[in-house]
Amino acid sequence: MADLQVPVAGRAPVCIDPAELRWRFSRSSGPGGQNVNSTDSRVELLFDLAASMALSPGLKARALQRLEGRLQQGCVVIAACEHRSQWQNRVAAQRRSSIQPGDD
Repeated sequence: MADLQVPVAGRAPVCIDPAELRWRFSRSSGPGGQNVNSTDSRVELLFDLAASMALSPGLKARALQRLEGRLQQGCVVIAACEHRSQWQNRVAAQRRSSIQPGDD
């Protein structure tokens, strides 16, 4: 699987190994009928910023400092639950993260 490209302001994109990303699924709350109560349609994309090998020590330290109040146990978490479909929520989370598959 190709590395993922993450844009970094003022720099070339950073390549993140897909093994550094995790998906977590849960039941979505709110309207949607009985289907929403029985399927894990809520999606979270997790990137362990603190443990990442993709970032230089300086870039990692700056990112940890700037995102300090928004990290969950050192992880960037992007949640999506606006769709009834888990797949559509996965796509929404990827779009929100600005992660694009590499051309390699």
